[in-house]
Amino acid sequence: MKNLVAILFVGLLSLGLTAQEKVAKIEFKTDVIDYGTIEKGADGERVFEFTNTGDAPLVISKVKSTCGCTVPKKPEKPILPGETGEIVVKYDTKRVNPFRKTITVTSNAQGNETVALMIKGKVVDPSKESPLEKKSKSVMEQ
Repeated sequence: MKNLVAILFVGLLSLGLTAQEKVAKIEFKTDVIDYGTIEKGADGERVFEFTNTGDAPLVISKVKSTCGCTVPKKPEKPILPGETGEIVVKYDTKRVNPFRKTITVTSNAQGNETVALMIKGKVVDPSKESPLEKKSKSVMEQ
C-alpha cells in the first residue's frame, strides 16, 4: 500500500511539473529599422512590432538604449499568447551624421531573454551646403 501511495505521489508531482512548462516566446517582425536619409529635425519615432508566440504571458521587463540620443518605450502590460505588442523608439534627429544604435530588450521569453534590436540611418542638414558637392561654377568664375 505504501508503494502505491508513493507511486501516485510521484506521478502527480511529475504531472504538476509538466503542466507548468508554459512559456512565453517573443518574435519580432524585424530586428533592424533603417531610417534611410532623413532631414535634421524630422520625426525620429519608429516602432518595432513583436508577437508572443508562446503559451504564457510575455513580460518585457527592461528596454535599454546604447546612448541618450535614443529613447525606447516598452509596453507596460503583459502581452498575452498570440497577441502583438510594440516597442517605440525615438531617435534625436537634431544630431547630424550617420547613426547606428542598439536597443536591448529583456523579457521572460524562453530561449531569447535578451534581444538586440538596431536602428540606423543618416541625418542631414539641408540648409548647410557640403564643400564636397560640385558647384555649377568654379571659384574662379564666381
